[in-house]
Order: sequence, then structure tokens, then C-alpha cells
Amino acid sequence: MADLVVTLPEPEFVEAVGERPGVRLEVWDLQGRPEAVERAEVVVPPYQYGEDRFPALAEVPRLRMVQTLTAGYDSLLPHLPEGVALANAFGVHDASTSELAVALALAALRGLPDYVRDAEHGRWRPQQRRALADRRVLVVGYGGVGQGVAARLAPFETSVTAVASRPRKTGPDGVPVHGVDELPKLLPQHDVVVLATPLNDATRGLVDAAFLAAMPDGALLVNVARGAVVDTPALLAELQSGRLQAALDVTDPEPLPADHPLWSAPGALISPHVGGATSAFFPRAVRMLRAQLDRLSTGAPLRGIVVPNDWSRQREE
Repeated sequence: MADLVVTLPEPEFVEAVGERPGVRLEVWDLQGRPEAVERAEVVVPPYQYGEDRFPALAEVPRLRMVQTLTAGYDSLLPHLPEGVALANAFGVHDASTSELAVALALAALRGLPDYVRDAEHGRWRPQQRRALADRRVLVVGYGGVGQGVAARLAPFETSVTAVASRPRKTGPDGVPVHGVDELPKLLPQHDVVVLATPLNDATRGLVDAAFLAAMPDGALLVNVARGAVVDTPALLAELQSGRLQAALDVTDPEPLPADHPLWSAPGALISPHVGGATSAFFPRAVRMLRAQLDRLSTGAPLRGIVVPNDWSRQREE
């Protein structure tokens, strides 16, 4: 039986992943048309490139599966050829993204952006700020990132409640997990709300005017999910009134235009979608690829399948 041909986006990945039984690794960054494209059955697109490269997937005649290096996959879906499976980068970005969520919450609550601006002008202005300790935190979306946020919040003496698409008594970490239909009851009881959901039809615009209005005065919204989970005009209205704070790693639109009012909104802290862009990415991506390729070559159950096909269903966990 011929080896399964898999394209990786950079020579560094081929070298780090190394030889896997039953798998032939080739380099393709979705540009040009090397000979390997004709034989590829699994394609791993580059990380942090624009979606302008995705149409090239339609020109891979034997394509069976796309394995992303990102947790989110909404921008790839319109370009996924019919009948091709899609797997996301399960576990790769959990540590970095949950770490950033906690950093954003700490920075916003402790006023670090104000201190940075004061330092630029040599101003010494000590102020009493809210601690992360004793905050009641609601994590909306309880996959790998959401669970990572909860684990990192535990040492800060917070109380954490989770919301997922379906309720369950507790998550694997013992945190109570409520259904999304309970949000109107839960939101008024929490000082910090962390968004860690995927973007799909159910979550697009989830954080609308009613959601925000249910948050208590002075509450902080942290978004490390996708920008379109939040209704931007509704959030702007709350920020400009001074009632809520927001710490956003993702925005809608994105990239955020230089003249967008979110930049200057009171109580807004913005980072440029860097949740997964850290030194933790590459080693975790390599471990994920090794494990997934070994599953592919042996017929073991695959992980991270978000769009199945008949080929992947035979291997799903």
C-alpha cells in the first residue's frame, strides 16, 4: 500500500515531525503547484496567513482531509471542498490563549494600560483598583481553552462557573457547567465574563445588547473567542456609557481599522488577535501533528474532526 501523502506548510514542520510509518511528508504552503499536490490526501495549511490562500484547496484532486494549525476554522469553511473532512488544532492553543485571557483580565482590572500611559508622561498616580481575587468569573465556552482559563484562575482565589452548549453537572475539573439558556440568570451574578466559544451559527452575535445589559455595573468582558461572537455596536454603547469594561483579543471587524471607535472607547483594552501566537505554539503543533498522523496511518480514531466525511467517520473517537 502506498504511503499517505501529507503536505506541511514549512520545512521546519517536516523536520520536527519526522518520519512517521506509512506517511510521506511534503512541503506546500498553498502557493504554487508542486508535484506533491497531485498526490496529497491530507493538507495542513499555513498558520497565520490570510484566507486568500484557501482557494488552492479546491485544486487538490485526491484531498480527503484538511488539518488546521488553528483552533478556529470559520474562515476556512467557505473554501473547504465538498466531501473533504476538516480537523482543527485540538489542544495546540489552549495554553497560550487561556494564559492571555487571564493576562487581559488582570491588566484590565488592575489598570495596567493607564499606568503605561502615565509612564509615557512621567506621571505618578497611584490608585486603588479591583483585584482578580474574589471575582466571580463566568467562562462561556468550555472546551480546551475554557478549561485552561478555569485552571489558571484557580490560584487567584476566584470562583468560576462555566457555560457550554449543553449543561452537565460538572466539567472534568469539577467546575459547574450550565447550558447557554441559563445565561440570563447567570450573567448578573458574575463580575468577569470570559468568552472562549467557537464561532458558529449559535454563537454569532451571542453577546448582544440583552447579554451585555444583564452584566452587572462595572463588569469586565474578556473575549479570546472570535470577534463576531460580540455585537460591536452594542458593546461600544456600554463602554462609552462607562458601565462596562472590555479586554478584547479579537474584534469585529478584524483587523480593527485605525479610526474605529473601539480603540478610544473608555475601559477598552485591545490586543491584535495574538492568543495563540507565542513560543508555545510550535512544540504543541508538532506534538499534535505527530499524534494525528500516527492515527491516520494506523486507522486509529482521529481527533479534532469538526467537519466529518465518510473517510473520517471510520476513524472518529
